[in-house]
Amino acid sequence: MTALSDGARADPPAGRPVPALPPLDGSGTGLFAARPSLIRAMNEQLLLEHIRQRGPCSRAELARFSGLSKPTVSLALDNVERAGLVRIAGQRTGVPGRSARLYEIRPDAGLVLGLDLGDEYVRGAIADLTGEIRTRASLRAHATSVRARVAELVELADLLCANARVTRSAVTQTVIGSPGVYDPRRNAMKLTGGLRGWDRPAALAGLREAFGRSLVMENDVDAAALAERALGHGREVDNFAFVHIGTGIGMGLILGGQLLRGAHGVAGEIAFMPLSGGAGADEHEARKRGTLEAAASAAGIVRAARRGGMRGPVSARRVFEAAAAGDARARAVVAEEAVLVAKTICAVITVVDPDLIVLGGGIGRAPGFAESVTAELDRIAPVMPAIRVSALGTDAVTDGCLAAGSELAWGQVMTALPTAPSGSLPGLYLPNSSHTWLKNQVGCVIPEQVPAPLVPGQPPLSRCSAQNDSVPIPIRSAHSKSAIACALVNVSSGPKSSMPGISVTPTMCHSCLDGSPG
Repeated sequence: MTALSDGARADPPAGRPVPALPPLDGSGTGLFAARPSLIRAMNEQLLLEHIRQRGPCSRAELARFSGLSKPTVSLALDNVERAGLVRIAGQRTGVPGRSARLYEIRPDAGLVLGLDLGDEYVRGAIADLTGEIRTRASLRAHATSVRARVAELVELADLLCANARVTRSAVTQTVIGSPGVYDPRRNAMKLTGGLRGWDRPAALAGLREAFGRSLVMENDVDAAALAERALGHGREVDNFAFVHIGTGIGMGLILGGQLLRGAHGVAGEIAFMPLSGGAGADEHEARKRGTLEAAASAAGIVRAARRGGMRGPVSARRVFEAAAAGDARARAVVAEEAVLVAKTICAVITVVDPDLIVLGGGIGRAPGFAESVTAELDRIAPVMPAIRVSALGTDAVTDGCLAAGSELAWGQVMTALPTAPSGSLPGLYLPNSSHTWLKNQVGCVIPEQVPAPLVPGQPPLSRCSAQNDSVPIPIRSAHSKSAIACALVNVSSGPKSSMPGISVTPTMCHSCLDGSPG
């Protein structure tokens, strides 16, 4: 193992820049050796990741995959087996030599609770670390106050836990999909659409009290985009937009395989695009919900239909059914809606040029609507991405919460290893920009799995950044896809600027830690 400090200097590979490495204490020191406990934890995390990604593995296979020595693999496996994180899945047979024991992740090593807060229903599910859904349930939403809305979520959570035969305390990570984004200045949600009172600080306070430190809030449309990435049309596409059109309007944008949140968390809030048209536009609603949402949401369709002469009980569903049956007034309303949605998607195309547009929500998934939008879009767009209708249905937000929660739960399991260094900060909030900052500082790429101390784009629901604490996080080296390093991130509170109070010290990569050059 090689350690670099004051007087030591390592030449980078030819043609690669030397990253500027800020010291932890401002003394000018760049790199430090990793502590033995950190080395052990990193080895265990590496093997757990291999098992998680590849399925049941033998010790010999893990040694080959990881590049670690067989004794190191055996020690690490013994530790994580005693910790209850892996179990013996069987033995490999039918090959020459002695049969080898196979190890797999224990499904019950962590549980994820995903909840979807909707206008008409609250939906939820519980999944284990392997992604298996233990139970699903939904309840009709009747709440008209913040306290009642929180109580409905708690009621659903208790029902799910009872069905799964677990206690609420056994849940590793809770993720709630909700309209709106977190506003750190007010410590509250904002842009919450039609959920009255949900933008008050009391809403998050009630959720914290009910669900504790494991709680993370996720924008509902972003959650649906994550579900589409994990389970739907976005599985094979790295750049796509999930456009939700229903009681509200929003977009989840996946670029480079990652969810784009933006500097303030409002990336995808297309409800506020200054696009309007048709008889559904309403200036008063536009001030409250955004110009596009006022005109193109379900409420806008209902207004357009009534202004067009439709009588009796009118809903967006009834308008689309009447249009399909040949009603001229309803067909005109649907045609105007298709034009407005096509203009919206055209604006998205000209900015980010995605490979795919996925339409979701009750209106987006309406029969024949995607074809109408495609025809209008073909007339005005500079290029035509593929247009698909989401097949995930009403469980999309819940499934996205489970997908996000499984990564966070996995991070909590990893940082809770018995050999992990002390001083980690569960629930510490760092914004997305910190990832770019870290990449620029140490020349490394933050992986998709971000352990619990770093929860990208989420509010600090359980704990704010503390004074002068170091948090170990695994990062992947920019010069080798197989080498995993670890950075000690020193976080201290202070006045807001680009990234105040944060410094990074990378240690050795795993090949170095195992004694080979790296």
